Amino acid sequence: MDNLLVPDRFEKLKENAEGKLNTIIVEVSDALDKIDEIYGDMIAADRGAFLIVRGTSGSGKSTFFNTISLFKKNVCVETINNNQSIAKMLMNLSSTDSDMRIIILEGREALIGQQNSDIEKDLHVINTFLRSDKGEKTLIAWLCNTDEMKDILINIADSIGGDALLGINEPFFYFNGPKKENYLDIAKRTVQLLNNGASLSDMGITDEQAKELATNSNTIGHYFSSLRQQLLINTRSVKKLVGNEQCKMWVVVLAGNEPENDVAALTRGQSSAADIERLMVSTNANIVTDLKDYPEKIGLLSNVFDCKILYIPILTATAIARDYADEELIEKMKEVGLRIKSDNTAEQRFKNSELYNAIIGNPSGPRRKGNKTGNNSRTAFEKLARIASTNDKILNRSFGNAMKDLGLFSSCLLEQDLGNGLTRRTDILCENSHGKIRIEMMWRSQTSRAEIANYTLTKLYNYGKAIGFLS
Repeated sequence: MDNLLVPDRFEKLKENAEGKLNTIIVEVSDALDKIDEIYGDMIAADRGAFLIVRGTSGSGKSTFFNTISLFKKNVCVETINNNQSIAKMLMNLSSTDSDMRIIILEGREALIGQQNSDIEKDLHVINTFLRSDKGEKTLIAWLCNTDEMKDILINIADSIGGDALLGINEPFFYFNGPKKENYLDIAKRTVQLLNNGASLSDMGITDEQAKELATNSNTIGHYFSSLRQQLLINTRSVKKLVGNEQCKMWVVVLAGNEPENDVAALTRGQSSAADIERLMVSTNANIVTDLKDYPEKIGLLSNVFDCKILYIPILTATAIARDYADEELIEKMKEVGLRIKSDNTAEQRFKNSELYNAIIGNPSGPRRKGNKTGNNSRTAFEKLARIASTNDKILNRSFGNAMKDLGLFSSCLLEQDLGNGLTRRTDILCENSHGKIRIEMMWRSQTSRAEIANYTLTKLYNYGKAIGFLS
């Protein structure tokens, strides 16, 4: 399965969502108002400012200050970490061309219990810097998680700079973070952004469960941790049922009308992962009625089995059938009047396919617009589809032969069972040193988005029944 990302710290969020933070960060109005108030005072006083920010760990202090430029124009942000010297870092700074520069000091709770002289030295340096030309447009925000640290800072800062350093109102600002009513929406957008459009249902979490977790969380960070823990619990429950049969389940679509766009519409991003929400709305088949009782379970199944939907062009399918056919398939091809002479393109065509790239772990690249498939090629595939309608096993064997020949798998077994018995057995069970992949081959002369969705959902439903996850 692909590991779903649910980070609860800004550093990891930034690392995985660089350039897209504006789609998930929400406005914290009272904190922005405080920044406006401080900025106005800085302009009037013609000097920099110091702000002690108290907030519970996980409330989003770092996220707020590091993304403030999303809400305030011409503001730059820099961070001085706990392993960096405040004095050295400030000494190396020049004046700023921005309207406002914010310097964040964080991760310094370890100073509690040590000699306050270190904190006093740092605050003297800060006070001097803010009174200098280099610091006149700078706000230094010291983030702290405890009242003890906050009180130490207030007492020392008051003795050093008094109101000029702390201001004449409250000597600190309490950061509450985003409103709890926004937690669920933030989580949905974050999970979607970081996981190629995945939803909470792909984590096996219903909206009702997500709302309950939000109610019981005191910070947004705690909420994300709770979601992640629930995901791990849900995933373990399915993996325990699968037992020794840990595997992936991929659907491969081969159809004469070349439904590449339909496959793309039912999958997420370059991973070709099945998008359960799109699958559910793309078909009105009876399977959807059955699955509506537990949409979060089918999403979790899809995630645990790393369910993908992959498209194979008809030219690739025909080339593989010709190059890797056994005697039984050759005879069938002759019977339907299909040319059996190889053009030696199968290997290269297969290496360009979504299936090959998924096996070797490469993301699917942008779809290339090639020449329109000719009538002769379409007719040839129609004959393959006719064979598949009565005996797809011999065609599936040609794909298994190709994958073994190219060194992708050590074994490719046909018509294999799973758990307590699938209603229909897996077409190809492939195995290599990385594990097992169950490949379901959807051969059709013509197909549609609805039929692909129905086929995939039915396979997931059958797998869930076979391992005892769906009753």
